Amino acid sequence: MPNPDNKNVRIAIDLGASSGRVISSYLVDGKIQLSEIHRFDNPAIEIPSGLYWNIFGLYHEILTGIKKAVDQHGEEISSIGIDTWGCDFGLFDGQGEIIGTPHQYRDPRIDGVEEKMHELMPEEEIFSFTGIKTNFYNSALHLLSLRLKNSSALSQARNILFIPDILAYWLTGIQCVEKTNASTSQLLNAETGTWSEEVIEALNLPRNIFGKIVPPGTVIGNLRPELKDTLGRCDIPFVIAPCHDTASAVAGIPLSEAEPLWLSSGTWSIMGVEKKSPVRSEEALSYGFCNELGIDNTVRFLKNIGGLWIIQECKRHWDRKGEVYSYAELAKLSSDAQPFFAYIDPDDASFSSPGDMPERIRQYCEKSGQAVPETIGQILRVATDSLALKYRVVYERIIRLTGRSYARLNAGGGGIQNEALCQATANALGIEVQAGPIEATSCGNIITQMLATGEINSFNEGRELIRQSFDFKIYSPQEIDSWNAAYVDFCKIINL
Repeated sequence: MPNPDNKNVRIAIDLGASSGRVISSYLVDGKIQLSEIHRFDNPAIEIPSGLYWNIFGLYHEILTGIKKAVDQHGEEISSIGIDTWGCDFGLFDGQGEIIGTPHQYRDPRIDGVEEKMHELMPEEEIFSFTGIKTNFYNSALHLLSLRLKNSSALSQARNILFIPDILAYWLTGIQCVEKTNASTSQLLNAETGTWSEEVIEALNLPRNIFGKIVPPGTVIGNLRPELKDTLGRCDIPFVIAPCHDTASAVAGIPLSEAEPLWLSSGTWSIMGVEKKSPVRSEEALSYGFCNELGIDNTVRFLKNIGGLWIIQECKRHWDRKGEVYSYAELAKLSSDAQPFFAYIDPDDASFSSPGDMPERIRQYCEKSGQAVPETIGQILRVATDSLALKYRVVYERIIRLTGRSYARLNAGGGGIQNEALCQATANALGIEVQAGPIEATSCGNIITQMLATGEINSFNEGRELIRQSFDFKIYSPQEIDSWNAAYVDFCKIINL
């Protein structure tokens, strides 16, 4: 798509755990316009030594996307930024060469490591420093697994870079670690935003590999001169975006200090509040909350929740069987089905891996003594109602842990296209849901670039620009008494 205003094109590189995109953005009549330039798959690769990312293939696809952007927009490109998933990392030697290939966060090398980590430092103490609950994907566990195995890679390493940092280094030649992504590692102090010396020392990790941390909105330099022949340009500033994709997504949702409650809705859901300081109480840890760092020196106090994964897996199962429906058709079948037919816990371990999801839902309902859904509509209605009710569990805990009430949930991401779920969420929580934008992650990346290069003056101004640029839909709560009664039943079924 051409740029009619002929100025300030921003390039957002947005990598997820299954695919990646290169997106261009510019202003038309004072509103953000987004256009997808290049899309590519990002599958994990399993070989005998474990599960890995094809980091070299990702770099190649990014170069391909930037080249397409330069061919399309030329001198109009003003900056580039990257966001990706969190936690995964690569190790580099003293000459700046990567040692091996980065593992995927689901790699089984951390089996049994959690118990050993908590022997070295109890989880409560780790949480008091980092604000991060121990999860299988945390960088701390994966680094400790290397140390316990006397890894030669770890002994040779002189620097650790997370996935977006690696790609930024290869594009610019500059090594640094972005703060929001580093905060997911369980190795960063949630209060100071610096490396947690206490945790690193307790785990006996090599302190020298933990280098310079930079905040989002930092311009670290231009693309490497060596890339000019490949891309056609190298004089493009590289801006450190909020490199953790959830941090970019939250930046891209127009929150306010009065209404800081947010939901990033997609394959997985994350609900939280934007705060000025972390919540590191024992109760927060017991509920599984984490404190990740965000834009403008904020904290994302959050909880991961099973999202649309269950519905997506149901669709894949039915597609394989030849029962092919669009998501719109599935939503209609769900809406027409009986509400509160039965309930599941979306976060139950039985739903965490790919497979015959409809059968797993039926088995859960049977084992818990409920009516067993049989039709496609019934199965989807059970999943949708249960996800909305699980949102309420997290919402009520946020109220308890933050000591305040909220009048609105601000929801962004691809999951808000499921209007039935948005309405169910408003019903379950009993508050208004404001849905938008769908492309929250790219928007957060883009406004950070605009702030870094002086096109806007604050993140609040950027969020207001997003508010003016995209359509938002308001869902008001309905049938509150019925949903309150359903919540009581739901909590009994999932043993809360």
